[in-house]
Amino acid sequence: MNGDGGIPRQLPPTVERRRLRVRGVVQGVGFRPFVYRLAQELGLSGWVRNDGGGVEIEVQGKPGNLSALIARLHGEAPPRARIDHLESDLRETDASDHGFTITASRRGEVTTAIGPDTAVCADCLRELFDPADRRWRYPFINCTHCGPRYTITRGLPYDRVNTSMAAFDFCMDCADEYGDPADRRFHAEPNACPACGPHLALLEGYGVTVATRDPVADTLLRLLCGEIVAIKGLGGFHLLCDARNPEAVARLRARKSREDKPLALMVANLASARRWAALSPTDERLLASPERPVVLCDKLPSVDRELDGVAPHLAWVGLMLPYTPLHYLLFHDHAGRPAGTGWLDMAQDLALVCTSANPGGEPLVIGNREATRRLMGVADAYLMHDRDIVVRCDDSVVRSLPSPRAGDADMQFIRRSRGYVPSAVKLACKGAAVLAFGGFLKNTLCMTRGDEAFMSQHVGDLESAGACQALDEAAEHLRHILALEPEAVAHDLHPDFASTHAALAMAERLGIPAFPVQHHHAHIAAVEAEHRHLGPTLGLALDGTGLGSDGRAWGGELLQVDGPRFARLGHLAALPLPGADKAAREPWRMASAVLHLLGRGGEIAARFHREQAAWRMADLLAAGTRCPPTTSLGRWFDAAAGLLGVCERMGYEGEAAMRLESLATAHGPALPLPGGWRLVEDKGAAAGTLDLLPLLAVLADERNTARGAALFHATLAAALEAWVLRATDVSGIRTVALSGGCFLNRLLSRDLGRRLAARGLTVLEARQVPPNDGGLALGQARIARYLLEGY
Repeated sequence: MNGDGGIPRQLPPTVERRRLRVRGVVQGVGFRPFVYRLAQELGLSGWVRNDGGGVEIEVQGKPGNLSALIARLHGEAPPRARIDHLESDLRETDASDHGFTITASRRGEVTTAIGPDTAVCADCLRELFDPADRRWRYPFINCTHCGPRYTITRGLPYDRVNTSMAAFDFCMDCADEYGDPADRRFHAEPNACPACGPHLALLEGYGVTVATRDPVADTLLRLLCGEIVAIKGLGGFHLLCDARNPEAVARLRARKSREDKPLALMVANLASARRWAALSPTDERLLASPERPVVLCDKLPSVDRELDGVAPHLAWVGLMLPYTPLHYLLFHDHAGRPAGTGWLDMAQDLALVCTSANPGGEPLVIGNREATRRLMGVADAYLMHDRDIVVRCDDSVVRSLPSPRAGDADMQFIRRSRGYVPSAVKLACKGAAVLAFGGFLKNTLCMTRGDEAFMSQHVGDLESAGACQALDEAAEHLRHILALEPEAVAHDLHPDFASTHAALAMAERLGIPAFPVQHHHAHIAAVEAEHRHLGPTLGLALDGTGLGSDGRAWGGELLQVDGPRFARLGHLAALPLPGADKAAREPWRMASAVLHLLGRGGEIAARFHREQAAWRMADLLAAGTRCPPTTSLGRWFDAAAGLLGVCERMGYEGEAAMRLESLATAHGPALPLPGGWRLVEDKGAAAGTLDLLPLLAVLADERNTARGAALFHATLAAALEAWVLRATDVSGIRTVALSGGCFLNRLLSRDLGRRLAARGLTVLEARQVPPNDGGLALGQARIARYLLEGY
């Protein structure tokens, strides 16, 4: 019996109850508070919680309001959320259900993903620069729409206890915000304030804390006085100096052993960036995006005139805007600490070199003690804090693409890392869990789950013990964050790569198969994977080097790819590598090899008289001693640069090709050289061998370097077009995938892509991952899945 005279209470027949399951990037992005507010507005009861699968909702109310909730979940989701799947099923109504609550997270099988780190949002900036706000100039301000996510997270579900913020207990004010559904910081896991959160400390270069009331102001003063300061960011430390001080820039280069490699430039805002680069609308969108990558932009003369040594010999400069509150505070101090955010719309004079703190090819520095140990003698001071970085994550680097084809992306990754990791690449179909270990240079890993591929952050070149350890850490973190054990591993065909050794060790430890994947096959498979392309493909793989299935150095390959199988339809004519590996760093050697092939070996000693080995190079080439062959397009680029006198020795990987591209860009369009290439019949190559010697014979006598660079690019694009067209005649395949590090060359990728599309071919290019070795792991994972499933 009850208070209604014994008649059981009945819900109106118009009330329904539904269970909703939301998967995607829905943790750490304010999704639960968003659901709560929608439920309040629509008069619905029930609850919402995080779990391993994403967000689970049980909600009860009028059917029309339930439908409105589902529609608004899709249409009004928080800016950093991404809904991949939303499932809905009916449940029995609950007469006792009143109100709507956010309940404690539930553990279970993990099928969701944590969101990437995000630049500080406009709302937080308004508070940061409001002298009346309790978080005025607090360097760790954040909310559900911005701040650290991936780099502070140890595991899912995304709750404070599973992050490095677990070390900081809420004060009463922050606890009230965290628990108030109407507050922007409702369930913002990194929420903190000066009373309860992380704090800054300024240390001298020898590791002793500086007694200072304002570490930020003192840091700016040191920068303006020419010092190099290591500053702790989201995914690791940066080394900063005043870009206007050439002595400071030169000292940073010397201490980091960076020579001429371009340095990134951090400026306050878009108005400041326009002083240094001719920005396209896409450049501006990328610079100001929540991901805040380094963007390669067309350089203005002001860079070389006023910022000596930042980006020498190149047509572009890497720009970035502040993305942490701490970065913004440096610019705020330099502007005189104005109240409000109006100053952020005006150009600021301060320009800072901002480069990763990873001396000597080592991995990025992330720990405080690690910084004072590894950066001793590099940094004059350290600005650090007491919030741990869980995952080292370098800055992403991108460039915009002018006039992309309809439906194609307008940007290209050079390095995919902070801001984009661990966002998944959607695959064509579900399959086995595979962990792919990538290559030797620009290493990244990839782990597949269902119909998603999760790329790791940029690990880098595996040239040191520290880098190899970072690879192992990244592999373990991927397994942990996805709560997934791989059913197989994949690795490069090269047996001596550290990534190969790591993959084989894991396979043995877990008792799972390991699949070796040929380097250039993986390049093409990565492009196929991101475009969800199934079926046969022509693949043009152009890069510096990769071990071929015949045991030789490949790098200019025309492949026919069909799932786990490939055939080599053609390759570039082989060049000798005089001095073997040395030739990949010294373009004069490749130029000498071309002169030898042209019958002009007698010119080598005079042309390259500054090189000690030049006097005996002709004899070395004639004897074939230590001159292994390579089909690499990268070495043809080096040969062209050497013949034109653009670059005889490289201070960093790809320098010769980058300088050649810069000269061609400055020159403008050129017509292809008639007869600048030959397609040579080859019994082992159905599409023939592409020989560029006629082109380089002309470049050997060209005295205008810019004209020669433009001629090289134009003729190369035309030659590759003719080669691909012959392959389409041979194979009947009309889809072409372009991949490999040479496709980071914007002139080549643009011109060749346009030419092939004009011929009616479907052109697939790398957009969600880099075309260089940073995308290899995705292709390896795709091929290993095929092999594991018995294709």
